[in-house]
Amino acid sequence: MTPTPEADAEHPVKPGCEPLSHRGSDAGVLVLHGFTGSPGTMRPVADALVADGFSVELPRLPGHGTHMEDMKRTTFADYLATAEDAFADLRSRTRAVAVVGLSMGGTLAASLTARHANDVAGAVFVNALVKPIDPAMLQILDDMIAVGETEAPGVGSDLADPDAVEDAYLGSPLVPLRSLADAVVDLQPSLPNISCPVLIMTSTQDHVVEPSNSDHLAELVTGPVERVTLERSYHVATLDYDKQLVIDRTLDFVRKVTAS
Repeated sequence: MTPTPEADAEHPVKPGCEPLSHRGSDAGVLVLHGFTGSPGTMRPVADALVADGFSVELPRLPGHGTHMEDMKRTTFADYLATAEDAFADLRSRTRAVAVVGLSMGGTLAASLTARHANDVAGAVFVNALVKPIDPAMLQILDDMIAVGETEAPGVGSDLADPDAVEDAYLGSPLVPLRSLADAVVDLQPSLPNISCPVLIMTSTQDHVVEPSNSDHLAELVTGPVERVTLERSYHVATLDYDKQLVIDRTLDFVRKVTAS
């Protein structure tokens, strides 16, 4: 699956940021990366799922993995449309589909799972953004947009491991960020629609998404919940010290929920 051409018309995809599409078994997994990141952030998880035989879609969300100027022309609606397309493609050729998301990828995973409650076998959330952002922070964001500012300091590469690197933009484009905040608010009434099994993984030290987001999600979903605490990692746990734990628990969970 590829983002809309309008979003990436000016800049090529950076090496290592390419999407992944793999046709494997009749069990599929949709893997979703976060805000300002790229498919590379989720490649360790996606590659492990491929190696285990699953059909896997890891789309590159519009405006990501190229240049931040491309992302400034996008909103959450573009990201959700791409995720929906990838989900529909997987669903059309597999017997069961699970969804895995990190950060904003978790926001997308929650939205998809709530929308397609009967078609998602299980959902994995890693440091997912699912709780409305503090109004004081939103006011600062709105004030910056009002005076013509277009970007804020970046939220990527929050890693405890000094040798780990996330290929994320150095800044956060403000209008797309505001659209994400609005989407999280809109998501709230539908969170109880998530009735499938859920695996929630949470870093105890996260400088991007407050760990309380995981508690919020666990309280509102109506399906069975498993929780994993990531003691050694910051926000980008898929590339951090706990990445093998994230991979192992994801594999175990997806095998279970997609079993015949």
